[in-house]
This record gives sequence, structure tokens and C-alpha cells, in this order.
Amino acid sequence: MSRDAAWTAFDQAASAAAATRIVDQFAADPDRMARMSVEAAGLYLDLSKQSWTREAFDACLDLARASDVEGRRAALFAGEAVNLTEGRAVLHPALRAAPGADFKALGEPVSAEVDAVRADMKTYADAVRSGAEVGATGKPFQAIVHVGIGGSDLGPRVVWDALRPLDPAIDLRFVANIDPRDMAESLTGLDPQTTLVVVVSKTFTTQETLANAEAAKAWLAAALPADGMTKHFIGVTAAPDRAGAFGCGRTFAFRDWVGGRYSLWSAVSLSCAIALGWDAFEGLLTGAAAMDDHFASAPLENNAPVLLALAQVFNVDGLNRPARTVAPYAHALRRLPSFLQQLEMESNGKRVHRDGSPVTRQTCPVVFGEPGTNGQHAFFQQIHQGPQVVPAEFVIVSKTHEDAPESPLWSNALAQGQALMLGKTTEAAKAEGLAQGLSEEDAARLAPHRTFTGNRPSTAIVMDRLTPATLGALIALYEHKTFVEGVLWDINSFDQWGVELGKVLAKAILKDVEAGGPSADLDPSTAGLMARLIG
Repeated sequence: MSRDAAWTAFDQAASAAAATRIVDQFAADPDRMARMSVEAAGLYLDLSKQSWTREAFDACLDLARASDVEGRRAALFAGEAVNLTEGRAVLHPALRAAPGADFKALGEPVSAEVDAVRADMKTYADAVRSGAEVGATGKPFQAIVHVGIGGSDLGPRVVWDALRPLDPAIDLRFVANIDPRDMAESLTGLDPQTTLVVVVSKTFTTQETLANAEAAKAWLAAALPADGMTKHFIGVTAAPDRAGAFGCGRTFAFRDWVGGRYSLWSAVSLSCAIALGWDAFEGLLTGAAAMDDHFASAPLENNAPVLLALAQVFNVDGLNRPARTVAPYAHALRRLPSFLQQLEMESNGKRVHRDGSPVTRQTCPVVFGEPGTNGQHAFFQQIHQGPQVVPAEFVIVSKTHEDAPESPLWSNALAQGQALMLGKTTEAAKAEGLAQGLSEEDAARLAPHRTFTGNRPSTAIVMDRLTPATLGALIALYEHKTFVEGVLWDINSFDQWGVELGKVLAKAILKDVEAGGPSADLDPSTAGLMARLIG
């Protein structure tokens, strides 16, 4: 089947599915849950509450085949230039492969280099944790300040929040925002003599990161002997010469085939490897590698990232649902929605196909979320009763804490998914009002307000416990899902030109500010705002 024919069949199946109710599909298709669920790398995915019929599900799989997901997947793992606008391979799977792997980037062997950097990371992390590596005054490190932004911040931050002990031996803090308040909060209460600063920047030219790194360096320099300060100032970068020139005493490198939002598996997470311990970091890599193996080998109809991607494309392009919410029912995963915002929206928020022609369909939806049950008391009102249908994704951890209450947190997630699907009819709402003692008139008056249309889709992703391995598998699942969506939409998921334009304009505006006022070529609104802010 050609790609155009597959999209036509997809549209027809989506149109038919729009006229059906999800709950009715279970009666019409007794094997629905078995066929629309999959286990992989310690995760269980249930996509049976999605809006697709059996015919639509099959049409989605046909679209994946017609889009050559399998061929493009092979190209990714083979290290071909899948980032075609920048001529780069995209090889984050190489970063979590077991030692001795044989990955190549554009034909160049890279696994030995990955193994070497990983070994250096382990040696350094173990030395810092044991106290063998000390600061300028001979004191062991008790805190780390991780300076980065975007992928150099969100990935390590989600890992730390998910896996950190309640009383960590090493205090890890993050600085990303150029607002001095962020740095001030992170440094408050820390002793420069026992603090390690890790500056993470792929190019070592990122304006926000360098500004924050300068502030951290000045803070260290004010309290430490000059000849020992570099022991406290570490760089992680694909440009080690720039890091050295900036003042980093030691650098850990990664290559340009590691995209920022896919880089947490590299030395970008050095801070986490130190603060969590090497075993935890290695477990994270192992879980991600298990998901890599599943993605690379499982047939499309039983492939977790593929099915998750197909569900999103079906909602966005088949049923015109341009937003999705992610609700992790685990406090430790509270950063996951923010991480996914960058991973998915920066990757797939594109307006042209790979050949540069304009897209004719929607691409990445708006991604937002909050941990459950917090979100239930905020935006869940909209996803239950608002006129727009917003698909939901529930990430459920069976046991979130050793002292978890007898009433499990996950019962709320199950109830939300059930309520979104079933809803409540006006007749049922009126009967409920009468049962509560309302008059006939009041029950009828309030019934529309208590009505839920239902038929709203959701996916559940379940794990027994949140461990380094299951976290690694979860993040890798979303990475590969994002890639598959890019294949289906025929876009490049691995560049981010939209990020660059704002950076360029910010530098030009800053020059105007330093010159005392707006230049003649500024638009009236920007010029007026600048004048007001300068005062």
C-alpha cells in the first residue's frame, strides 16, 4: 500500500470511529484489551481505552508500514544521517548500550569512545562519593550545582527527582533560568569549599548557561584559592576546548550526534551519577537499553513505542485533538510532563516535511500535565466536561513508597480513566439528584451540569515500582514514540531551528539595551516595550 493510500484509509477509519463509543467497542471486540496492550522492559501499556475501532487500529498499523517505520528505525540504529538538515546521526541508543557494543555514526565506530567516557564518569563519580576526590581546601564535596538549560537541564532534573533518596548524601541543585534569583536560590546555604559546579552545554555558547556559569565561577572564586578553584568547576560538552578556555578544570565529552533532549544518557547526567551513585545510573542505562531492544525487534502490532505513537497520531490527525495531557500518579515523576513538553514539542513541532514542503496535516500536539492527584483539582475539570476532547495518559506506579497508605494512589488513576470513557448521562445525573433528596425541579435543573459526555480516550502505562531501570525504560519509550511520530508525519524530529531564532533576536535586542535604547529598525511594539523597561 502506498503512503497516500494508507493515509486515505486512515482518514476513512477515523471518520467511522468518530461515530462510535469506546465502551461499546469492548462488547463488539472481546479480544480488544489483549490486542491493544503490550508489555516491554518492565512496563505495561493499555491502549484499549483509545478511540480507535479494530478497523482503525489496523489502519494505523498499515500507515506505519506504508511510512516505512521499520526501515527508518533500522537507519536510526545504523547511525545514518536521520537528522538530515544538520547531516548528523542520532545515536542516543549507543549511549546506553552494554559495553562492547558496535554502534557507528555515519560509518565511524563510536562505541569504544562511549565506553571510555562512561568509565571515566564512573571513576570520577566514585571518587567524589567516597571522598577520594576533594576540593581546593581538602574537604570532600557535599553539594553539586548543575548549570544547564533545555536538554542539559530537564533530563538530569527528571532523573534526580524520580530517584533521589529522601536524605541524599550529596545535595544536588539545578540552575537553568537566567534570572539571578534561580542561581541565588541554588547557592543559598552552600559552602563553596564543599560545592562542585558542573556546567553542561553542548556547544558551550548557550547564553543563559554561560551567564549562570560566570555567576557560579565568581561565587567560587570569592572563597577559594585561585590555584585550586578548577577542582570545583567541571564541564560537560561537545566542545571541550571552549570549556577549558572558560575555566573548567576537567571536562567530560559527548559528540554532536547526541541531541540535547536525548542526552541524559551521556555525561550530561554526570551530576546524577555522582549524587545517586553509579549503580543507579547504570540501572537507568540498562532499563533504556531493554526498551531499545524491544523497539528494534518487536513487530509493529506488539511494539510499545509504535502503538503509543499511533494512538497520538490517530487523535491528532484522525480526530482533530490538538492537545494531550500526561498525568503521572507518582510524586517522584512530577517533572515528567515538563520533560515531555521539550522532548515532543521541540522534536515534532514542525511545519515542513523532510523535503522542505509544507505539511498538510497537524503535527505535534500541545503536551501538558501535572502529577495526579494534583491535576484532578485543576485542569481535569476541562478534560471531563470541556467541549474539546483532550486525550489523557496516566503513568501509574503500583507501589510509590514503602509507607504508602492502604488506599492506593493508583485507584484514582483507574477511576479517572473509567470516568473519561463512561461519562454520565443526563438521565443518570437526574436520578442521582433525586436519590440525594433533591426535588424533581432541582434534579432536572442540575442534571445538565452533572452530565459527562464520556467517550474520552486515555492510555495507561503501568509499572510495579519506580526504579532506575523502569525510569530508563519509560524515558526511552517516549523517545522512540517521538521518533515514530516524526516518521509518520515525515518530518525531522532532531533539529530545532525554532529555538535558534529567538536566541539571535535576543542578542540583537540586548545590544540595543546596552546602547541605551531601541534601534530604528525595531518594530513599534518591541521598541515601545524596550523603552518602557529601560525606564
